[in-house]
Amino acid sequence: MIGKKIQALRKERGLSLSELADKADIAKSYLSSIERDIQKNPSIQFLEKIAGVLDVPIQSLIHEESVTEALDQEWLELVKEAMESNITKEEFKDFLEFTKWKQQQK
Repeated sequence: MIGKKIQALRKERGLSLSELADKADIAKSYLSSIERDIQKNPSIQFLEKIAGVLDVPIQSLIHEESVTEALDQEWLELVKEAMESNITKEEFKDFLEFTKWKQQQK
């Protein structure tokens, strides 16, 4: 699962196996074995290096479906804007609850 996700991201970014291995400073043979699911449990250091080069959060490599795959671009921009505005999760939850309450009052 992780290997296929890494392979798909690598190809999306137009990187060869050698290029990704070089940029991440990891052995090409090890990367290949991960992508082919021969090696199934890469270290956190490996994941950090790969995620850094691919410019994705480590969690997106580990989880079955990344949050970014589940959300369209407009939702992603709204979430980013909220985070950059220093809105806390609790404040956001309160806003949602208020909005639900307001809709019920109609």
